[in-house]
Amino acid sequence: MATVQVSEAEKVYILHGIRDDLRVDGRGCEDYRHMEIETDVVSNTDGSAKVTLGHTAVLVGVKAEIGKPRPTVPAEGYLEFFVDCSANATPEFEGRGGEELGTKLSNTLYKVFNNKRSIDLKSLCICAGEHCWVLYVDVLSPFEIFWHLTVYLILIPKVHISSDEEGGKEIELSDDPYDCMRLNVENVPCIVTLCKVGHRHVVDATLQEKACSVASLIISVTHKGTITCMRKVGGGSLDPESIFEMTEAGKRVGKALHAPLMKLLEQEESLGKKRQKVGFLG
Repeated sequence: MATVQVSEAEKVYILHGIRDDLRVDGRGCEDYRHMEIETDVVSNTDGSAKVTLGHTAVLVGVKAEIGKPRPTVPAEGYLEFFVDCSANATPEFEGRGGEELGTKLSNTLYKVFNNKRSIDLKSLCICAGEHCWVLYVDVLSPFEIFWHLTVYLILIPKVHISSDEEGGKEIELSDDPYDCMRLNVENVPCIVTLCKVGHRHVVDATLQEKACSVASLIISVTHKGTITCMRKVGGGSLDPESIFEMTEAGKRVGKALHAPLMKLLEQEESLGKKRQKVGFLG
């Protein structure tokens, strides 16, 4: 990630502010910056979204293709993740740096989402042992909200299976673009990153706050506050009390994100064709 140089006086100022729940930009420790969301921004995908948070812009697209189920779970579909950390964001992403980070993030996303607790993978099965839907998720620069958005927006064509005279099975996709199904996103978690700064922790840390952080905790939280995955990053250590406090804060923030996000998506969906696209990708 991009880094900045922070003087000792700046560090003290940031630490004292976070201690008093007042960050440099006026936010509290559990507040996000202003967020902008655009949906259906890439025409050749089955679901896409662009999220802007501060000076960070993230683009994600999901494509659904028919594939063969994995032998261990013949009655389920699956997901494949690819994270591209663009070198345009920071020189540190050039060469192996961006590739290694992208692989780590892809593995984390796989652990968080490619399981029965997050998504009903059986709903992606077309014919057990023979055909299933495979969701290919491409992310340009990682961010925490994108997945919840794109999964909700995915339109998967309905499939009709018929048998021929020889007993073989034929797959027919509906020609009607509106004859589709949506995945159930009720249990899809939001990912919250908490940075340990001094004796407290913050969400959506700025570059200056990250420079003062010793370690971070990445937590995926469902709408019920259930933690489905947790990963510690950074070179510093976290004591058990800090981990407990950070997980409790992550659950509060994750639950708080779910309700308004789903409400906005449902409101947008209710507009139908009347919805106006805005933004440079509109």
